[in-house]
Amino acid sequence: MPIITAYIEKDPETGLYVAIVPGIPGAHTQAATLDELQENLKEVLELCLEEMEPETKQYLPQFVTSINKRNFKGDRTRC
Repeated sequence: MPIITAYIEKDPETGLYVAIVPGIPGAHTQAATLDELQENLKEVLELCLEEMEPETKQYLPQFVTSINKRNFKGDRTRC
């Protein structure tokens, strides 16, 4: 399986972790714990990639870089 980047957020209303993989239709899931989320995401990605046309797999999104910002409340610190 290729290296794939997922975006993970914790939903403040439900308390669930939510993951999406941009560029792969249907590649999203949720779970109560990060361990469960990782297992769910692996399963979803295997299914999505299994159904994907071989030509389409050539154009999977590539991870470039990340910017982590922990405090968005008026903090003007650069990323």
